[in-house]
Amino acid sequence: MTLPEYIVPEPDGGHALLVWVQPGARKSEVVGEHEGRLKIRLNAPAVDNKANKALLAFVAKLLEVRSSRLELVSGQMSRQKRIRIASAAEPVWDALITGGAE
Repeated sequence: MTLPEYIVPEPDGGHALLVWVQPGARKSEVVGEHEGRLKIRLNAPAVDNKANKALLAFVAKLLEVRSSRLELVSGQMSRQKRIRIASAAEPVWDALITGGAE
């Protein structure tokens, strides 16, 4: 399977996920691509780091990896974020590509 441009393989075997986040939505869901990033709507406000925590939990659930394997490496105060995925096994990309919702 060819990975979309928003999933970036890293030299150490991990991956980076480039996302565009829209906090304060009615439900958390993947809605497609925006400017070369995966667009995710979050049912969490952009206050007190709540949206960032909800983003990591949502992505971990979709990829079927433990949330401790994810790290927000850039974009803490921005809609454009980079998530580092450190997983021994290949994550389940299908849910991200097809657009999961909760």
